[in-house]
Amino acid sequence: MSTLAHTMMTTARSADSGLAGPGELDRYPYAEAPMADRVAAPAWEGADSDLGRVGRRAGGSRGRGLHGQLVQQLGQMIVSGDLGADRPLVPEEIGQRFEVSRTVVRESLRVLEAKGLVSARPNVGTRVRPVSDWNLLDPDIIEWRAFGPQRDDQRRELNELRWTIEPLAARLAAGHGREDVQQRLVDLVEILSHALAQGDALTFSRADAEFHGLLIQVAGNRMLDHLSGIVTAALQVSGGPATGCERPTEASVAQHARIVDGLGSGDGAVAEGAMRQLLTVHPEVERVVPAPREH
Repeated sequence: MSTLAHTMMTTARSADSGLAGPGELDRYPYAEAPMADRVAAPAWEGADSDLGRVGRRAGGSRGRGLHGQLVQQLGQMIVSGDLGADRPLVPEEIGQRFEVSRTVVRESLRVLEAKGLVSARPNVGTRVRPVSDWNLLDPDIIEWRAFGPQRDDQRRELNELRWTIEPLAARLAAGHGREDVQQRLVDLVEILSHALAQGDALTFSRADAEFHGLLIQVAGNRMLDHLSGIVTAALQVSGGPATGCERPTEASVAQHARIVDGLGSGDGAVAEGAMRQLLTVHPEVERVVPAPREH
């Protein structure tokens, strides 16, 4: 068994990184530490020491098997700066270091190329691309940046992006009432309240992520709907306590409930105002956006 395969098996977690579907969250048996127990893969050894350093914190691969693990490790190394811009990536060397086939290396590099992290050109080979070429809205890159040296910038940028997207989504969602969605949002507020009372930060974060993702999906704007994955990624890797509201409090639960009330009554202004209040928790965000208006 290869080193990479061994790492993949030993770092598997009892609960995956996805969210429970509608109606399942309140009975989902969450693991105690979905982020904290992640283990980095073995470092590459040899003359190319910078090619041997993996990212500071390994995350669960969205792919399967060796291919997904290799994408994860190379992606983290690029985003962390361990593999700098214009660094050549030699497939034969990668295959030898990670003990994987040329097919696995080739497919992994294609995935990274689609994310804007590398480029492959005839007579030049595969090289790492500068950060200006990366797809910074890709959920994998969001996660890798969140656990690397760009963590603070990532958090600030995600919070600013959410502040731009979600108040509008809340306003629009108030005009697209669906009874099943409305009931699920009500249920999620109850789950948030119960999780807060129990001190269950993980359940709180999962419910929070589903709440915000669902809200964007029902806003009735297909372009906003495509951004729901970005918001979900932001909630999952926001840093510190893994919650979109940063700190589970009675006030944050109350704002969630106020959003639901606005949606139920079709009052977009109330829903939007409550969302702005909920999201304005970071000083760096407050510097670039106006204070929320009371309605």
